[in-house]
Amino acid sequence: MTYTFLLLNLFLILIPFVLALDKRVFNVGNLRLFIVPSLIVAIVFSLFAIFLTGLKAWSFNSAYIVGLNYGGIPIEEYIFMFTFSFAGLGIYNYLNAKYPKNNLQKYSLTVSQIMIGICFGLLFFAYAKWYTALTFAVLMLLLIGIEYINTLRFMYKFYRAFLVTLIPFYICYGIICNLPVIHYEPKENVKFDLAKIPLENHFFMMAMLLLAVYLFEFFSSRKKS
Repeated sequence: MTYTFLLLNLFLILIPFVLALDKRVFNVGNLRLFIVPSLIVAIVFSLFAIFLTGLKAWSFNSAYIVGLNYGGIPIEEYIFMFTFSFAGLGIYNYLNAKYPKNNLQKYSLTVSQIMIGICFGLLFFAYAKWYTALTFAVLMLLLIGIEYINTLRFMYKFYRAFLVTLIPFYICYGIICNLPVIHYEPKENVKFDLAKIPLENHFFMMAMLLLAVYLFEFFSSRKKS
């Protein structure tokens, strides 16, 4: 179906608006704050997608896209980077409004240190695989920068949102990888799949959401000051 990828984007962009129906905790006006971070994430990670597609680590199935391409990747992929970030920020802000307590923040550094260790280990053992190397290098740099250089503290709330965002992640990537809309070259990843979704996809999405949340918190703090 030609519009499959576009329909997945529609599903994602509707998530914050559905959450906004609970007006007691989430205001539609907050959605405006998501646009700039989501656009920046879409630009940055689309460059990675162009790079990986050029290396043939990724390829797109023409049966499920409308046929408009730029830089070697379909227009739907650019939109997907935006809508996934937009949906993730919607979930992040809804959870923050619904459950404002931040008691577990003290454990977030330990979780981040474990994640940095995982990234370093996979980089060490799979440095020759482009998708694996790029994904875990980007995520590791983001984690180090946010935990050890950045002064904003939000990582517990980020990890909480990440776990919830896995729900639309598995819905979307379950379709994308099983049809498949996108084919991932096995020799460019570690060949460990969950429901036919490459392990790297989980951490690529984590890096996208982490950058989006950081930018949102950064712009929000600048606005308050």
